[in-house]
Amino acid sequence: MVLVTDTYQSRVDNETTILMRQDPIIYSDPRAEVPHGLAHHQLKNYQKNGFILLKGLFSEQEAGLFLREARKMTADPKIRRREEAVAEPGSDAGRSVFMVHRLSELYRQLVSDVRVANIARQILGSEVYIHQSRVNLKAGFSGKEFHWHSDFETWHVEDGMPRMRALSCVIFLTENNEFNGPLMLMPGSHMHYISCAGETLQDHYQQSLRKQRHGIADPAALSFLAERGGIQSMKGPAGSVVFFDCNTMHGSNSNISPYPRANLFFVYNSVENTLESPRGGLKPRPEFMATRQDFSPMVPLEPAYGGRK
Repeated sequence: MVLVTDTYQSRVDNETTILMRQDPIIYSDPRAEVPHGLAHHQLKNYQKNGFILLKGLFSEQEAGLFLREARKMTADPKIRRREEAVAEPGSDAGRSVFMVHRLSELYRQLVSDVRVANIARQILGSEVYIHQSRVNLKAGFSGKEFHWHSDFETWHVEDGMPRMRALSCVIFLTENNEFNGPLMLMPGSHMHYISCAGETLQDHYQQSLRKQRHGIADPAALSFLAERGGIQSMKGPAGSVVFFDCNTMHGSNSNISPYPRANLFFVYNSVENTLESPRGGLKPRPEFMATRQDFSPMVPLEPAYGGRK
């Protein structure tokens, strides 16, 4: 019998372990020119830091259109009653809506927009599909934090994503500034995998979407990553976009300012990295959390939105 070991084992011990990444970061030839893709120097920055911020990738008019769609969705009583809609801990205020590219025709077009889809294909070196999509809201004065975490740790353990060959694309629907709880990332943290302590309960997602309690790096591991690379806040006008590696440590503070923050997240996964069974005998999370029914590669398009550049 051949013993198969899990390169990125996590939540099986009582101690946190810091492991070196065993996967590439850029899967394509960084010297190859890709229409609507990143330039060579931008790929080098992504390779080094684990993320890149592209200010103004979408126009102000486009961002306004996307924001109106998010507000319409989160105010819709039918959507608010769905499992895809998540409330803030301790209140009924909207925190997230998942699977937005299937709930909204506008967002279905947006995930295929060549300006974002081609960058995902370039970095991941293959055709891609949407593993997960969501809109995250932080209302003024009351939007709660998202604790530090690596998405890949969760996707590997709870969804069975085999390797680090996925990324998040974050589209700013409002200005993200120093006051309203912007996304924070630790440069270089994508080079280390934090194997977290503890175990995961079945249906953990039902509580983790509001407040995560498992798959969280301990203070010593977070301090190690921060001391090596520091912390950067992703600030920019509406229409800006952040791409970050699935293993980059990230989080955000509560929003105690009067200024609401809204971001749209699209998670692109390689068609060569489709999901297996979750680790530790967990049952698969719902489809809106982790796509399993359709791994068909998306076709990049050039949609025409109002105010398109």
